[in-house]
Amino acid sequence: MRILVTGGAGYIGSHVALRLVEAGHDVTVLDNLSTGHRWAVPSECTFVEGSTGDEVCLERLFDSRAAFDAVMHFAANTDVGESVLNPAKYYENNTVNTIHVISAALKAGVKSFIFSSTAAVYGEQNAGIVDEQAQTSPSSPYGHSKLMCEHALQDFAVASGDQMNYVILRYFNVAGARPDARIGQATPNATHLIKVAAEAAVGRRTGVSVFGTDYDTKDGTCLRDFIHVEDLATAHLCALSYLADGGRSDIFNVGYGVPYSVRDVIRSMKQVSGSNFEVVEAARRAGDISSLAADSRKIQSVLGWRPEFNNLNTICDTAYRWEKRLLNGDVAPSAPV
Repeated sequence: MRILVTGGAGYIGSHVALRLVEAGHDVTVLDNLSTGHRWAVPSECTFVEGSTGDEVCLERLFDSRAAFDAVMHFAANTDVGESVLNPAKYYENNTVNTIHVISAALKAGVKSFIFSSTAAVYGEQNAGIVDEQAQTSPSSPYGHSKLMCEHALQDFAVASGDQMNYVILRYFNVAGARPDARIGQATPNATHLIKVAAEAAVGRRTGVSVFGTDYDTKDGTCLRDFIHVEDLATAHLCALSYLADGGRSDIFNVGYGVPYSVRDVIRSMKQVSGSNFEVVEAARRAGDISSLAADSRKIQSVLGWRPEFNNLNTICDTAYRWEKRLLNGDVAPSAPV
Protein backbone atom coordinates (compact mmCIF):
# COMPACT_ATOMS: atom_id res chain seq x y z
CA MET A 1 0.00 0.00 0.00
CA ARG A 2 1.03 3.62 -0.54
CA ILE A 3 0.87 5.45 2.77
CA LEU A 4 1.43 9.06 3.83
CA VAL A 5 2.83 9.45 7.35
CA THR A 6 2.64 13.01 8.66
CA GLY A 7 5.09 13.69 11.47
CA GLY A 8 7.08 10.65 10.39
CA ALA A 9 10.37 12.18 11.56
CA GLY A 10 9.08 12.34 15.12
CA TYR A 11 9.22 9.79 17.90
CA ILE A 12 6.10 7.71 17.26
CA GLY A 13 5.81 8.47 13.54
CA SER A 14 9.35 7.25 12.81
CA HIS A 15 8.74 3.95 14.61
CA VAL A 16 5.54 3.38 12.64
CA ALA A 17 7.17 4.40 9.35
CA LEU A 18 9.94 1.87 9.89
CA ARG A 19 7.48 -0.89 10.69
CA LEU A 20 5.49 -0.01 7.56
CA VAL A 21 8.63 -0.21 5.43
CA GLU A 22 9.54 -3.55 6.98
CA ALA A 23 6.04 -4.79 6.09
CA GLY A 24 6.65 -3.89 2.44
CA HIS A 25 4.59 -0.70 2.14
CA ASP A 26 5.50 2.34 0.02
CA VAL A 27 5.84 5.14 2.59
CA THR A 28 6.01 8.91 2.15
CA VAL A 29 6.88 11.01 5.21
CA LEU A 30 5.80 14.64 5.56
CA ASP A 31 7.49 16.54 8.38
CA ASN A 32 8.65 20.12 8.97
CA LEU A 33 11.45 18.92 11.31
CA SER A 34 10.42 21.36 14.04
CA THR A 35 10.69 18.60 16.63
CA GLY A 36 11.48 15.58 14.44
CA HIS A 37 14.81 14.54 12.94
CA ARG A 38 15.75 13.77 9.34
CA TRP A 39 17.94 10.88 10.47
CA ALA A 40 14.91 9.22 12.11
CA VAL A 41 13.15 8.80 8.75
CA PRO A 42 13.87 5.34 7.31
CA SER A 43 16.05 5.62 4.20
CA GLU A 44 13.49 3.56 2.27
CA CYS A 45 10.86 6.31 2.66
CA THR A 46 10.20 9.23 0.36
CA PHE A 47 10.76 12.32 2.50
CA VAL A 48 8.99 15.66 1.97
CA GLU A 49 9.94 18.56 4.20
CA GLY A 50 6.84 20.65 4.74
CA SER A 51 4.10 21.65 7.13
CA THR A 52 0.61 20.24 7.55
CA GLY A 53 -0.45 23.88 7.85
CA ASP A 54 0.73 24.63 4.31
CA GLU A 55 -2.30 23.96 2.12
CA VAL A 56 -0.32 24.48 -1.09
CA CYS A 57 2.26 21.91 0.06
CA LEU A 58 -0.51 19.44 0.90
CA GLU A 59 -2.23 19.94 -2.46
CA ARG A 60 1.01 19.37 -4.35
CA LEU A 61 1.84 16.30 -2.27
CA PHE A 62 -1.53 14.66 -2.80
CA ASP A 63 -1.50 15.58 -6.49
CA SER A 64 1.94 14.06 -6.97
CA ARG A 65 1.07 10.94 -4.99
CA ALA A 66 -2.54 10.65 -6.07
CA ALA A 67 -2.79 6.98 -5.26
CA PHE A 68 -2.26 7.18 -1.48
CA ASP A 69 -4.24 4.33 0.01
CA ALA A 70 -4.03 5.64 3.56
CA VAL A 71 -2.92 8.56 5.71
CA MET A 72 -1.46 8.13 9.19
CA HIS A 73 -1.55 11.49 10.90
CA PHE A 74 0.93 11.98 13.76
CA ALA A 75 2.06 15.59 13.30
CA ALA A 76 1.17 17.50 16.49
CA ASN A 77 2.47 19.20 19.60
CA THR A 78 2.08 17.03 22.71
CA ASP A 79 3.32 18.87 25.82
CA VAL A 80 0.40 19.19 28.26
CA GLY A 81 2.09 21.87 30.36
CA GLU A 82 3.03 23.96 27.35
CA SER A 83 -0.52 23.73 26.05
CA VAL A 84 -1.77 25.37 29.26
CA LEU A 85 0.66 28.27 28.78
CA ASN A 86 0.28 28.56 24.99
CA PRO A 87 -3.10 27.16 23.91
CA ALA A 88 -3.05 29.01 20.57
CA LYS A 89 -0.09 26.90 19.41
CA TYR A 90 -2.00 23.70 20.14
CA TYR A 91 -5.31 24.69 18.59
CA GLU A 92 -3.56 25.88 15.44
CA ASN A 93 -1.01 23.11 14.94
CA ASN A 94 -3.07 20.22 16.29
CA THR A 95 -6.65 21.13 15.37
CA VAL A 96 -6.54 23.54 12.43
CA ASN A 97 -3.71 21.74 10.66
CA THR A 98 -5.38 18.36 11.14
CA ILE A 99 -8.45 19.75 9.39
CA HIS A 100 -6.19 20.77 6.48
CA VAL A 101 -4.86 17.20 6.24
CA ILE A 102 -8.31 15.60 6.42
CA SER A 103 -9.64 17.97 3.75
CA ALA A 104 -6.71 17.28 1.41
CA ALA A 105 -7.05 13.52 1.92
CA LEU A 106 -10.77 13.57 1.16
CA LYS A 107 -10.25 15.70 -1.93
CA ALA A 108 -7.64 13.21 -3.16
CA GLY A 109 -9.92 10.25 -2.59
CA VAL A 110 -7.95 8.61 0.24
CA LYS A 111 -9.96 5.70 1.61
CA SER A 112 -8.34 5.16 5.03
CA PHE A 113 -7.30 7.67 7.71
CA ILE A 114 -5.61 6.68 10.97
CA PHE A 115 -5.48 9.44 13.55
CA SER A 116 -3.07 9.78 16.46
CA SER A 117 -5.22 10.81 19.40
CA THR A 118 -4.61 10.65 23.13
CA ALA A 119 -5.97 9.46 26.46
CA ALA A 120 -5.86 13.13 27.46
CA VAL A 121 -9.32 13.44 25.88
CA TYR A 122 -10.72 11.60 28.93
CA GLY A 123 -9.40 13.95 31.60
CA GLU A 124 -9.86 12.95 35.24
CA GLN A 125 -11.93 9.78 35.60
CA ASN A 126 -13.34 8.39 38.84
CA ALA A 127 -12.89 4.81 37.62
CA GLY A 128 -9.18 5.23 36.79
CA ILE A 129 -9.39 2.57 34.06
CA VAL A 130 -11.51 3.77 31.14
CA ASP A 131 -13.02 2.26 28.01
CA GLU A 132 -13.91 4.06 24.80
CA GLN A 133 -17.44 4.82 26.04
CA ALA A 134 -16.19 6.90 28.97
CA GLN A 135 -17.15 10.56 29.01
CA THR A 136 -14.56 12.82 27.39
CA SER A 137 -13.60 15.77 29.57
CA PRO A 138 -10.06 16.99 28.79
CA SER A 139 -8.10 18.77 31.53
CA SER A 140 -5.79 20.68 29.17
CA PRO A 141 -5.81 22.55 25.86
CA TYR A 142 -3.75 19.66 24.46
CA GLY A 143 -6.56 17.22 25.24
CA HIS A 144 -9.17 19.63 23.92
CA SER A 145 -7.23 20.17 20.68
CA LYS A 146 -7.09 16.42 20.05
CA LEU A 147 -10.76 15.83 20.89
CA MET A 148 -11.72 18.56 18.44
CA CYS A 149 -9.72 16.69 15.78
CA GLU A 150 -11.66 13.52 16.54
CA HIS A 151 -14.96 15.36 16.11
CA ALA A 152 -13.78 16.97 12.88
CA LEU A 153 -12.67 13.64 11.42
CA GLN A 154 -16.00 12.04 12.31
CA ASP A 155 -17.99 14.92 10.82
CA PHE A 156 -15.94 15.05 7.62
CA ALA A 157 -16.31 11.30 7.12
CA VAL A 158 -20.11 11.48 7.51
CA ALA A 159 -20.37 14.50 5.20
CA SER A 160 -18.41 12.62 2.54
CA GLY A 161 -20.88 9.76 2.57
CA ASP A 162 -18.31 7.58 4.33
CA GLN A 163 -16.03 7.83 1.30
CA MET A 164 -13.18 7.66 3.80
CA ASN A 165 -13.14 5.35 6.83
CA TYR A 166 -11.03 6.12 9.86
CA VAL A 167 -9.51 4.64 12.99
CA ILE A 168 -8.89 6.92 15.95
CA LEU A 169 -6.26 5.54 18.32
CA ARG A 170 -6.27 7.03 21.80
CA TYR A 171 -2.72 6.53 23.07
CA PHE A 172 -1.92 6.32 26.72
CA ASN A 173 1.68 7.11 27.85
CA VAL A 174 4.04 6.06 25.08
CA ALA A 175 7.63 5.24 26.04
CA GLY A 176 10.62 3.05 25.22
CA ALA A 177 12.48 2.49 21.97
CA ARG A 178 13.13 -0.17 19.35
CA PRO A 179 14.64 -3.20 21.09
CA ASP A 180 17.55 -3.03 18.61
CA ALA A 181 18.08 0.66 19.59
CA ARG A 182 17.85 1.70 15.94
CA ILE A 183 15.52 4.58 16.74
CA GLY A 184 13.96 6.10 19.84
CA GLN A 185 12.74 9.34 21.33
CA ALA A 186 14.94 12.35 20.64
CA THR A 187 12.43 15.13 21.21
CA PRO A 188 14.19 18.35 22.32
CA ASN A 189 13.45 19.35 25.93
CA ALA A 190 11.31 16.26 26.46
CA THR A 191 8.91 16.19 29.42
CA HIS A 192 7.78 12.55 29.30
CA LEU A 193 8.77 10.80 32.52
CA ILE A 194 10.55 7.71 31.17
CA LYS A 195 12.51 9.78 28.64
CA VAL A 196 13.50 12.24 31.38
CA ALA A 197 14.52 9.40 33.72
CA ALA A 198 16.61 7.78 30.97
CA GLU A 199 18.38 11.10 30.36
CA ALA A 200 19.13 11.36 34.08
CA ALA A 201 20.42 7.78 34.10
CA VAL A 202 23.02 8.54 31.41
CA GLY A 203 23.97 11.91 32.92
CA ARG A 204 22.24 14.25 30.47
CA ARG A 205 20.19 15.65 33.36
CA THR A 206 21.15 16.18 36.97
CA GLY A 207 18.06 14.34 38.17
CA VAL A 208 14.31 13.85 37.95
CA SER A 209 11.59 16.05 39.44
CA VAL A 210 8.47 14.46 40.91
CA PHE A 211 5.63 16.90 40.24
CA GLY A 212 3.19 16.38 43.08
CA THR A 213 3.40 13.90 45.95
CA ASP A 214 -0.05 14.49 47.47
CA TYR A 215 -2.31 12.81 44.90
CA ASP A 216 -4.88 10.30 46.13
CA THR A 217 -2.85 7.33 44.88
CA LYS A 218 -0.88 4.47 46.43
CA ASP A 219 2.27 6.57 46.98
CA GLY A 220 1.00 10.11 46.43
CA THR A 221 2.33 10.42 42.86
CA CYS A 222 0.45 10.25 39.56
CA LEU A 223 -0.49 6.86 38.11
CA ARG A 224 -0.11 6.27 34.39
CA ASP A 225 -0.53 3.46 31.88
CA PHE A 226 2.79 3.26 30.00
CA ILE A 227 2.77 1.56 26.59
CA HIS A 228 5.86 0.55 24.65
CA VAL A 229 6.23 2.42 21.36
CA GLU A 230 6.64 -0.83 19.41
CA ASP A 231 3.31 -2.15 20.69
CA LEU A 232 1.77 1.15 19.64
CA ALA A 233 3.32 0.76 16.18
CA THR A 234 1.79 -2.70 15.95
CA ALA A 235 -1.61 -1.16 16.74
CA HIS A 236 -1.24 1.09 13.69
CA LEU A 237 -0.49 -1.83 11.40
CA CYS A 238 -3.51 -3.67 12.82
CA ALA A 239 -5.65 -0.58 12.15
CA LEU A 240 -4.35 -0.36 8.59
CA SER A 241 -5.21 -4.00 7.88
CA TYR A 242 -8.61 -3.58 9.51
CA LEU A 243 -9.54 -0.65 7.26
CA ALA A 244 -8.08 -2.30 4.15
CA ASP A 245 -10.32 -5.30 4.85
CA GLY A 246 -13.42 -3.10 4.94
CA GLY A 247 -13.56 -2.32 8.67
CA ARG A 248 -15.91 0.42 9.76
CA SER A 249 -14.77 3.70 11.32
CA ASP A 250 -14.12 3.36 15.04
CA ILE A 251 -12.19 4.53 18.11
CA PHE A 252 -9.77 2.37 20.12
CA ASN A 253 -7.76 2.78 23.31
CA VAL A 254 -4.14 1.67 23.10
CA GLY A 255 -2.68 0.83 26.50
CA TYR A 256 -2.06 -2.05 28.87
CA GLY A 257 -4.55 -1.27 31.64
CA VAL A 258 -1.82 -1.46 34.31
CA PRO A 259 -1.07 1.90 35.96
CA TYR A 260 2.37 2.64 37.40
CA SER A 261 3.25 5.55 39.65
CA VAL A 262 5.98 8.10 39.08
CA ARG A 263 7.94 6.45 41.88
CA ASP A 264 7.49 3.03 40.22
CA VAL A 265 9.06 4.38 37.03
CA ILE A 266 11.99 5.97 38.85
CA ARG A 267 12.62 2.74 40.74
CA SER A 268 12.53 0.72 37.50
CA MET A 269 14.88 3.08 35.65
CA LYS A 270 17.38 2.99 38.49
CA GLN A 271 17.23 -0.79 38.48
CA VAL A 272 17.82 -1.32 34.75
CA SER A 273 20.48 1.39 34.48
CA GLY A 274 22.33 0.91 37.76
CA SER A 275 22.32 4.70 38.16
CA ASN A 276 21.23 6.29 41.43
CA PHE A 277 20.30 9.66 39.94
CA GLU A 278 18.89 12.45 42.09
CA VAL A 279 15.12 12.74 42.64
CA VAL A 280 13.60 16.07 43.67
CA GLU A 281 10.02 16.62 44.86
CA ALA A 282 8.24 19.59 43.31
CA ALA A 283 4.78 21.14 43.13
CA ARG A 284 2.04 19.76 40.92
CA ARG A 285 1.96 20.77 37.25
CA ALA A 286 -1.10 22.38 35.67
CA GLY A 287 -3.07 19.95 33.51
CA ASP A 288 -1.85 16.75 35.20
CA ILE A 289 -4.44 14.24 36.39
CA SER A 290 -4.02 11.78 39.24
CA SER A 291 -4.68 8.42 37.57
CA LEU A 292 -5.59 7.05 34.15
CA ALA A 293 -5.26 3.64 32.50
CA ALA A 294 -6.73 1.96 29.43
CA ASP A 295 -9.36 -0.67 29.07
CA SER A 296 -7.96 -2.11 25.82
CA ARG A 297 -10.24 -5.10 25.37
CA LYS A 298 -11.87 -3.55 22.33
CA ILE A 299 -8.69 -3.17 20.26
CA GLN A 300 -7.69 -6.69 21.16
CA SER A 301 -11.02 -8.20 20.15
CA VAL A 302 -11.76 -6.09 17.06
CA LEU A 303 -8.28 -5.46 15.61
CA GLY A 304 -6.56 -8.53 17.02
CA TRP A 305 -3.86 -6.42 18.69
CA ARG A 306 -1.58 -8.32 21.05
CA PRO A 307 1.07 -6.45 23.09
CA GLU A 308 4.56 -7.94 23.32
CA PHE A 309 6.43 -5.47 25.53
CA ASN A 310 3.97 -4.88 28.39
CA ASN A 311 6.51 -4.81 31.17
CA LEU A 312 7.76 -1.64 32.88
CA ASN A 313 11.36 -2.86 33.18
CA THR A 314 11.38 -3.72 29.47
CA ILE A 315 10.10 -0.28 28.55
CA CYS A 316 12.66 1.44 30.78
CA ASP A 317 15.50 -0.78 29.57
CA THR A 318 14.88 -0.04 25.89
CA ALA A 319 14.59 3.69 26.67
CA TYR A 320 17.86 3.59 28.61
CA ARG A 321 19.78 1.68 25.93
CA TRP A 322 18.53 4.09 23.27
CA GLU A 323 19.56 7.05 25.43
CA LYS A 324 23.09 5.66 25.72
CA ARG A 325 23.30 5.37 21.95
CA LEU A 326 21.91 8.87 21.47
CA LEU A 327 24.50 10.19 23.92
CA ASN A 328 27.26 8.62 21.82
CA GLY A 329 25.97 10.38 18.70
CA ASP A 330 25.98 7.30 16.47
CA VAL A 331 22.35 7.45 15.32
CA ALA A 332 21.52 7.09 11.63
CA PRO A 333 18.46 5.90 9.68
CA SER A 334 20.26 3.01 8.02
CA ALA A 335 22.55 1.94 10.84
CA PRO A 336 20.84 -0.66 13.06
CA VAL A 337 22.85 -1.91 16.02
